[in-house]
Amino acid sequence: MKRRIVDLRRDTITLPTEEMRRFAFQAPLGDSVYGEDPMQNELESLAASLLGKEASIFLPSGTMGNLVALLTHTTRGDEVILEENAHIRTSETGGIGAIAGLMVRTLRGDDGAPDPDDIRRAIRPRDIHYPRTRLICLENTHYRYGGIVPPLEKLRAIKRLAEEVGLRVHLDGARLFNAAVYLGVPAKDIAACADTVMISLSKGLGAPVGSLLAGPRDFIEEAKRYRKMLGGGMRQTGWLCACGIVALSPENIARLEEDHRNARLLAERLAEIEGLSVDLSRVQTNFVLLHLHRKDLTAHRFVELLQERGVLATPVSASLVRFVTSREVTREDILETVEVVKEVLR
Repeated sequence: MKRRIVDLRRDTITLPTEEMRRFAFQAPLGDSVYGEDPMQNELESLAASLLGKEASIFLPSGTMGNLVALLTHTTRGDEVILEENAHIRTSETGGIGAIAGLMVRTLRGDDGAPDPDDIRRAIRPRDIHYPRTRLICLENTHYRYGGIVPPLEKLRAIKRLAEEVGLRVHLDGARLFNAAVYLGVPAKDIAACADTVMISLSKGLGAPVGSLLAGPRDFIEEAKRYRKMLGGGMRQTGWLCACGIVALSPENIARLEEDHRNARLLAERLAEIEGLSVDLSRVQTNFVLLHLHRKDLTAHRFVELLQERGVLATPVSASLVRFVTSREVTREDILETVEVVKEVLR
């Protein structure tokens, strides 16, 4: 019998629930650019409340949300401080330079965020020869480090430093609710560590499209101009925003814990297999990074062999493979994946 495909590449494969579908196609519509789509207005109000901000705007993607934030916070030629493997720097097609015209100052942060003292040292002195340090960007959860959650007190310390020296902080919170579930705190407690925050609806939360950017009301009003400039001024958004409203329901957010449990189960079972290792201390949300120790097997070939047996994963480097759990992956799928890995490594 043919095995069912187990897709562990990304949580962006999460499909809308039946509740989302029903609610979406019954939703009223209006022109959102004129502020007349009732579902978009409701979604933006809900997101702002959940994140503890004055206002928010709906955008097609998280990449656009981060870029709009960069454009609104800065002027061309300014410098932004980022953790060196931040998604904004590595995986958003260079928009920070090509479109926003910004310089980037990178700092290492193995726990997902730079050290506040390193940030302080990286801030440019006032000198006409240097770009002006304008913004600090953080990420939570941190994508490249396997969905880890930077320490909340560290993020708070960075925010205090920013306020002291007159900088703004933007948080790429594409999976912010995964971090909130992991820490057992409201999302607004994490969002309070930044002036602005972007969240994604189309990952583990399961909406088909969309992200939100939240912050002070005057900031959001200016951000609307850049959203329009980048082509994000959609019209009748009600069906998409209705899905987003369901995505941000308490029940749907709490359900992310199931993805975390499945990731933990996968990590613990994989760690028992000879020829590979998993750092269990860094399996905090719905990501698992598997390190291969076989010299005769690269990560790319390993992933090909998994795919031949019905399991999809992502090679990250020559010896590193990423698995990401979602609502589309059951506990039984996890156990099947472990057996497939054993089969490949025999």
